[in-house]
Amino acid sequence: MIIDCHAHVVAPMDLYAYKGNLIANAGATGYNPPKIADEKIAASTENNVKIQESVGTDVQFISPRPFQMMHSQKPAKIVQYYTWATNDVIARVCETRPDRFRGVGSMPQAPGTEPKDWLAEIDRCVGELGFVGLLLNPDPSEGWNTTPALGDAYWYPVYEKMCELDIPALIHSSSCCNERESYSGHFITEESIATLSLLASRVFLDFPDLKIIVGHGGGSVPYQMGRWEAERGLPTYANNQELKETFSESLKRLYYDTCIHYKPSLELLFGLVGADRCLFGTEKPGSGSAFNEATGRDWDDIKTTIEEIDFLSQAERDAILGGNAEKLYPRFKA
Repeated sequence: MIIDCHAHVVAPMDLYAYKGNLIANAGATGYNPPKIADEKIAASTENNVKIQESVGTDVQFISPRPFQMMHSQKPAKIVQYYTWATNDVIARVCETRPDRFRGVGSMPQAPGTEPKDWLAEIDRCVGELGFVGLLLNPDPSEGWNTTPALGDAYWYPVYEKMCELDIPALIHSSSCCNERESYSGHFITEESIATLSLLASRVFLDFPDLKIIVGHGGGSVPYQMGRWEAERGLPTYANNQELKETFSESLKRLYYDTCIHYKPSLELLFGLVGADRCLFGTEKPGSGSAFNEATGRDWDDIKTTIEEIDFLSQAERDAILGGNAEKLYPRFKA
C-alpha cells in the first residue's frame, strides 16, 4: 500500500469564503460554520482521488493547507473558528472516501493562546473525528519569531497529549507575514529551526516515545550535516548538548518525509538517516505540481523518483512508500 503522509485537503471554495468572512467581521457573529453541500465535498474529493490515482497513491493523510490557517490573525477566536471548520471539512472528506483518505488535525494556535488551550481540539480530532495524527506549526506568529522553538518546555503539554493518544505530529509551518521570506522559504527555515532545537534539547529524554515527522525532508539540516556534526565535537557546543551522542545519532530520533522533489536530495536524506526513518510524502497537489521537463512528469511525482534510486532494496522502498507509515500511525487502519 502506498501511503502519502504529507498532503493537504482539497476543499470547496466555500471553506475559503468562510475564512474571508471571519476576517472581515472579526468573528463578531460567533461560530457559524459554512454549510457546504455534500455534492461539493464529493466533487472536490473525487478530483483529488483522480490526481492520486495518476501517480499511484493509495491513501493520503490529509491536513489543513498550512498557508490558509492564519495563525497570527486576531482576534484569537477567528483562528479557533476556522480551525474547527477546517478539521470538520477534513472529516467529511474522509467519510466520503474512507478508502483513500485519513485525517490529520490542526490546532487553534492563535495569538495570545498557549499549548494547553489547544489540547481540547486534539482530543476532538482523535476521539470524535477519528484522525490519525497532528499537524504542528512551530511558528504560530507566522514570521515574527514570538514563539519558543520546539525544544522549549513551552511545547510540553502538546507532547504529553501526543504520547497519551499515541499520535505522531507532522512539523509544518503556516504562512509568513514577514516580507523577508516567502511562505515556501519559511517552511524550510522553520523546519530547520525545529530540527536543530529538538535535537539540542532534552525533549526526547523527557518523551522517549514521542513521534515527530519533519516536513520537507528536515528542511536544510541534511544539506548542512557537516556543520552540525562538527559542532558536537567542539567543547563549547558539546557541553550545552542534552543528548550526549553524535549529531548523526540524534537525527535518527526524528522521522522525515520525502517531500523534497529532487532525486539527489532524496538520496542524501536516505543515506544520512536510513530508509527506516523516512515516510513517503508529496504535498500533491501543491507547490510541487509543476511539470519537470527533465523527467517528463511533475516534480511531486515522488513515488517514481524513489523507485529510481538504485541503492535502495525493495524492502526499503516498501518501507518508505507505506510500511513506515503503518507502523508510525497506529490509529491508521487499512
